[in-house]
Amino acid sequence: MMKVLIIGGGGREHAIAWKISQSKGVQSIFCIPGNGGISEIADCVDINLQDLDGLVKFAKREHIDLVVVGPENPLAIGIVDYFEEHDIPIFGPRKKGAQIEASKIFAKELMDKYDVPTGSFRIFSDFKDANRYVNEIGAPYVIKADGLCAGKGAYVIKNNDVGKEVLKNVMVNKIHGEAGERVIVEQFLSGIEASYIVFTDGESILPMLASQDHKPLLDNDKGPNTGGMGAYTPIPFIDDGMEGEIKTSIMKRTINAMKNEGADYKGVLYGGLMLMDDKKPYVIEFNARLGDPETQPLLFKMENDIVPIFQSCIEGTLNESEAIQWKDGVSVCVVLASKGYPEKAEKGMVINGLDDLKGDKDVMVFHAGTKKAGNNFYTAGGRVLGITAIGQTYRDATRKVYDAVSCIRFDGMQYRKDIGAKAISFH
Repeated sequence: MMKVLIIGGGGREHAIAWKISQSKGVQSIFCIPGNGGISEIADCVDINLQDLDGLVKFAKREHIDLVVVGPENPLAIGIVDYFEEHDIPIFGPRKKGAQIEASKIFAKELMDKYDVPTGSFRIFSDFKDANRYVNEIGAPYVIKADGLCAGKGAYVIKNNDVGKEVLKNVMVNKIHGEAGERVIVEQFLSGIEASYIVFTDGESILPMLASQDHKPLLDNDKGPNTGGMGAYTPIPFIDDGMEGEIKTSIMKRTINAMKNEGADYKGVLYGGLMLMDDKKPYVIEFNARLGDPETQPLLFKMENDIVPIFQSCIEGTLNESEAIQWKDGVSVCVVLASKGYPEKAEKGMVINGLDDLKGDKDVMVFHAGTKKAGNNFYTAGGRVLGITAIGQTYRDATRKVYDAVSCIRFDGMQYRKDIGAKAISFH
């Protein structure tokens, strides 16, 4: 019987913990740092995720058989390399591979070199040069900080004065710190956004269903960008031909490119895609880990035991895996966020109504920024809960999820009311 350690403490990690808890071969689950919801199915331990030595010591002391890394920051600092040096099986790419998310410039240059479809771009390390360039090209365009910014480092510019202000904030005022020392100015792509996530052992891929995230805070894609306000799967915008193209000319080509560059890429590769009006998929960004909130509806819909998939990615035997089996229907997740998110979230509000959702097998509440004290759960972050439901159709699933949302209350709660609407109107 296995002992599993999960690194992270968000909604994605609660979904991973929940899925692992159903695995027949698992005896116990630990999570660092975890959250209120995870604490009900795993032992949560507070160790700083930058303290790789402390994490390895804990894993050795507890005789951990498998480590699963949720968030991008530990991957970017080399948690996988460090655990591998200590012979502890760990799921995720090594530091060099994680650059595909940790450096937008690394990713763009890789795509350019290996003909992975993406928007045209220019790289700048000097504010004056960048300013001059945006004056020449005019809006619309996209500005991206090179480094990790918790999903908040990309700006779609529709007005040049705003663009110059963003460049100044990122490059001169350093609102993202050293992540913004270099920036990309890239072509604005319009179309339908999609998330395409695959498991890989560095050779083969095992795709999950395509999903759609909703980054802007407010309905109709208005307001500032966030880490993601909701997601659903599957999506109606991709036919078999387009999916075949995504697998070959984007996902497999990128994994082969990484191998050519000396980065044997194992773990999850997440393609943030734009499905253009000409039906061609282009890459907006790559992530080196499961999406948050896409993981919540994906794992709620997934039928397989996930632990053997993690193991076969680590061991290089993914080509022997069966295709993933999925429950029928549509899975939708709506994120409930705190007042003030994404700038400065209020914390410490009591969460009411969770017990009302306990008996419904079609609804799951994944916790993100929560903590448990006594019998109550309190808000402890920007994104608080991911209410997830499954239904036969897009209408059915969205009705179920919003019925469930109406049961939950905390002061300042905010959420989008149009998650899944694009799929309904497409039909």
